[in-house]
Amino acid sequence: MSWYDDRPWMDRYEERVRRVGDIPARTALDMFESAVVTAGDGPAVRYLGGTLGYREVDQLTDGIAAYLLENGFQRGDRLAIYLQNIPQFVLALIGTWKAGGVVVPLNPMYRDELAHILTDAGVTAIVCSESAWADRVGSRASEAGVRIALTSSELDIQTSDDERLFRTVTRARSENVPDLLEVARVRAGATVPDPGLTPEDIALVSYTSGTSGVPKGATNTHRNLTVNSAILRLYEDKPAGAPIFALAPLFHITGMVCQLLTAIDLASPLILVYRFEPGVVLDALERERPIFMVGPSTAYMALMAHPDFSGERFASLEAVMSGGAPLPPAIVERFRELTGKYIRNGYGLTETSAPCVVVPPNLEAPVDPASGTLAIGLPLPCAVVRIIGEDGKDLEPLEVGEIAVDGPMVVPAYWNKPDATAQALPGGRLLTGDVGFMDAEGWVYVVDRKKDMINASGFKVWPREVEDVLYQHPAVREAAVVGEPDSYRGETVAAFVSLRPGTTVETADLVEYCRERLATYKAPRRVEIVDELPKTASGKILRREMRRRAPA
Repeated sequence: MSWYDDRPWMDRYEERVRRVGDIPARTALDMFESAVVTAGDGPAVRYLGGTLGYREVDQLTDGIAAYLLENGFQRGDRLAIYLQNIPQFVLALIGTWKAGGVVVPLNPMYRDELAHILTDAGVTAIVCSESAWADRVGSRASEAGVRIALTSSELDIQTSDDERLFRTVTRARSENVPDLLEVARVRAGATVPDPGLTPEDIALVSYTSGTSGVPKGATNTHRNLTVNSAILRLYEDKPAGAPIFALAPLFHITGMVCQLLTAIDLASPLILVYRFEPGVVLDALERERPIFMVGPSTAYMALMAHPDFSGERFASLEAVMSGGAPLPPAIVERFRELTGKYIRNGYGLTETSAPCVVVPPNLEAPVDPASGTLAIGLPLPCAVVRIIGEDGKDLEPLEVGEIAVDGPMVVPAYWNKPDATAQALPGGRLLTGDVGFMDAEGWVYVVDRKKDMINASGFKVWPREVEDVLYQHPAVREAAVVGEPDSYRGETVAAFVSLRPGTTVETADLVEYCRERLATYKAPRRVEIVDELPKTASGKILRREMRRRAPA
């Protein structure tokens, strides 16, 4: 036993949140069926002027399940979803579970990665947009042995025809591939046999973003997903039917659990806007009046930089959370100054089925006085988060080491990867690869990824620390810091920044700004100003892309 096992963070929680031990083990399908009973014809999805009710979704997903079973889909088979944030994503997800299947959510920006994932997961069926099937999915799905394909259009259900979203979207129906909505409507309300799912069955094979190598499939069980969505419901204590806004992509574990499944758990409508376009998001917030939103820090930066931004558009929100990308303290304060809303930090991985550390609703995250790093939160009541050394032993408060997680949200394995499972999930504990520390009250701080550490003349430099300083500069919108080869020092610190609209700054001034606030060896020796930093679809800045731009 160590001090982590005593869970000192529990003293910081309100009593209602401590009731997490009362959450029963259940499947995501059980959760949806409960929502149908609670909400009835109430809205399940609102999409740019169109609406689907819970009872309607129930009937349509019966139709999808019936079609899959008619075509030889069996319990445990995998169905890949390659869609943006549209209602058909929700229909395909629930329909697959009703057929006893496992969903493989795919990033719709994937190209060559598709072949690897479709083959690695042994995908039987796929749902994608019409245009994606014709452009890039059809040939790759055929090569990977996918037997069942359904397409759908992002223009269906919605009524806005917003040029900002759909300017380049056209109909591209294939004669050989059925339409998901047509299939569902023809068979709506069909009698489907009980798939017999259990909480320990795999619900998703969620592929990691690949920021640290070839994507691996994390096997998120139904219990993993429903425990975390129930925790968020307890955390937020919102009434049934309160609208949830989908800022993060649904294929990402943050969007899947913190938005879609949390909305289902609340029997609430999920607000979808196809994809992230700042002006569209701002209009939808004002029109739909959601009470809860979660997304990456980069999305909040983009919203604040938009010319139509105003604090009034966020008036209905009772909870604003960040996840999926590091949250600089300067962004939290700038957002609060402009909107009056505090962004609560959170931390999780695909392997923890979204959050395992979150700032509770009644608290604000402290900032470490030594490094200026914002705490990511307190461990969830049912999780044990610890900091371990290179020898695997628990470290004391404030000592820096690797973050490890135990709890019911941790996946049991990687799909068909026993060696990777043994390495990252020994005995069921997740070794995250993130470096951080915990204070005596249980607040957790992330320093950086182990592999991103810069070694400059033997000195350790964590990119996050330098990035947090750059974010304090009034001209900087986004920042990424990487190590570049240096013949004398081994590595040297380089920074890439994009600027806020209407601002200018000299790169030498940014170097000096960092030198005034950091040890000399931590300050970047080279700064490059770019129009936009490359990101994953979940909003995480891709440092590896910046490393490729390093001088030889």
